[in-house]
Amino acid sequence: MTIRPLAGVKVLDFTTLLPGPLATLILAEAGASVMKVERPDGGDDMRGYEPKLGPTSAMFALLNRGKTSIALDLKNSADQARALGMATTADIVVEQFRPGVMDRLGLGYEAVARLNPKIVYCSITGYGQSGPKANDAGHDMNFAAEAGLLSVVADRDGAPPPLPAPIADIVGGAYPAVMNILLALRERDASGRGRHLDVAMSDNMFPLLVRALASGFRGVWQAPNADLLTGATPRYANYRTRDGRYVTVAALEDRFWRNLCALLGVSEDAQRADVAKAIAQRDAQDWAAAFAGRDVCCSVVATVEEALASPHVAARGLFTRRVENAGGEIPALPLPLVEAYRDPERGAASPE
Repeated sequence: MTIRPLAGVKVLDFTTLLPGPLATLILAEAGASVMKVERPDGGDDMRGYEPKLGPTSAMFALLNRGKTSIALDLKNSADQARALGMATTADIVVEQFRPGVMDRLGLGYEAVARLNPKIVYCSITGYGQSGPKANDAGHDMNFAAEAGLLSVVADRDGAPPPLPAPIADIVGGAYPAVMNILLALRERDASGRGRHLDVAMSDNMFPLLVRALASGFRGVWQAPNADLLTGATPRYANYRTRDGRYVTVAALEDRFWRNLCALLGVSEDAQRADVAKAIAQRDAQDWAAAFAGRDVCCSVVATVEEALASPHVAARGLFTRRVENAGGEIPALPLPLVEAYRDPERGAASPE
């Protein structure tokens, strides 16, 4: 049975690109009605991104499935008044302008809360609403760099590798925004009043450094690649196979390591070179078959295409929902919601 916990909740979404749209997508999937406010001259910048799904971007379609949209010029007084009127009937406002921008437009938290004291108003920014960097520009890798996240690993030249995904946008922005919005709704149920939520992507990088922080707070600040999870042990590393692919070894616990050593034919005090030599003797798919059912915590590094074709992913039904636009259809994003809370409709469009 599908339960839509946010059915009847109205969201006014002033966000663009990734962090805010992903947050409001999660709210929409859980039943909220999301109205996306876009510029009249082209809308959300992401609409222009490649590849396209019909006239709009496939990324835009993925992130805005199931929402509706309205074009408003927020520098125009009539459109400002219209947006403010919409905010007075909303339950949630989400915005990701730099601090002070919404205030100057007459749409800041204080202006909205005077008319709608129950509003849950979420501001997603790079550096937060206060502090000396509050108005600085930044992108995902800037926030990771400044938090120290990029310092814990290095390539052969000693340089930090680029992030493989927009971690700050998603883990530091979208997910904390949803978490705090839901907490604020719970608070509102008890108090009858909403709250202004200050979600700073740079702040939210630090929980990702829990191991480095625990070590540093006890007097040892780690060098790159020196932690258990960043290269200090052969038990947690990537190794090249005979056919040029890679195997990920994550056999941290002794029982998994013993199983792996037995499978590889190496001693339990084997070093990285020993493991590398053993894995280099066979192709990736040979190792995939050898690892199956052996409790060794090892995986072949899959391409994204291979990951989507996985029988496990298919069995979990992660990509059964669709985005259906005028230009065609593609699978919808799987989201961090249990199945019981997700939109039961398998097909939905993003706003044209």
